[in-house]
Amino acid sequence: MSTAQHKIGSGFGANSTADEVLEGIDLAGKLAVVTGGYSGLGLETTRALTKAGARVVVPARRRAAAEEALAGLDGVEVDELDLGDLESVRGFAERFLTSGRTIDFMIDNAGIMACPDTRVGPGWEAQFATNHLGHFALVNRLWPAIEPGGARVVSVSSRGHHLSGIRWDDVHWRQGYDKWEAYGQAKTANVLFAVHLDRLAADRGVRAFALHPGGIITPLQRHLPKAEMVERGWIDEQGNVLNPEGFKSPEEGAATQVWAATSPQLDGMGGVYLEDCDIAEPAVDGGERSGVKAWATDPEQAARLWALSAELTGVDAFAA
Repeated sequence: MSTAQHKIGSGFGANSTADEVLEGIDLAGKLAVVTGGYSGLGLETTRALTKAGARVVVPARRRAAAEEALAGLDGVEVDELDLGDLESVRGFAERFLTSGRTIDFMIDNAGIMACPDTRVGPGWEAQFATNHLGHFALVNRLWPAIEPGGARVVSVSSRGHHLSGIRWDDVHWRQGYDKWEAYGQAKTANVLFAVHLDRLAADRGVRAFALHPGGIITPLQRHLPKAEMVERGWIDEQGNVLNPEGFKSPEEGAATQVWAATSPQLDGMGGVYLEDCDIAEPAVDGGERSGVKAWATDPEQAARLWALSAELTGVDAFAA
């Protein structure tokens, strides 16, 4: 299978920051929607975009916490959204569409990681439902605002997609739940979503990208016991980050999604997976856990996941 998954030599790298990739780019008059844009990488993404002149809408499950975190930032507005609740997704989308505005950058940043077996909606596994299905429904419901602006849709995945492809026989982990493999499946879904959305939308001027932001210690680790993070060598018993060179700062972690959303270097491209502010290479079987696995860029699996997601959520902006 041919692939567009090859580096383009962007000139940026793992230690580039969100401000650096935006240098010289004027986003005045542009509007971004950043889910989870009030914590961790999302907060830094919001800060960088507003600094460059964009207006940012931050849908938040914890509205009060979002308003507190974003206080003092100009050009930001907060609204309520719980990605694990499809009625909440519908409500946010309807309120936004009523405003009559178009979206230039849609950054699906919010997510949960390695949580205990949790069920949402009609018994859906929470990581697949929140990280993938909620964003799938949100983008499809916001399509009337995404298409006119020729937006870029950015799906924040993870190197964690190496842990699992889509478990077609049991996507909701009703048998033998494994928190890390469930996370891997959800992150694979984020990549496949971008692959198929780009296929559907490219001729309408909308392009989609997925990415790995890098390893960063953020509130995303909230579900992990301290003992597990110590065992993995991430922190010591006092909670200090070990091997800080192995982790990115939030400013560096936000860079790839900001680059994906705004860089003119990606004009005319789409449907690819990025890391370290460049297009990633295909993963090598048996090699280091870098690049993108073939199961995450397979167009047939991407189309199959789209059909399943549309069936589960009851939403498909491209249905005939």
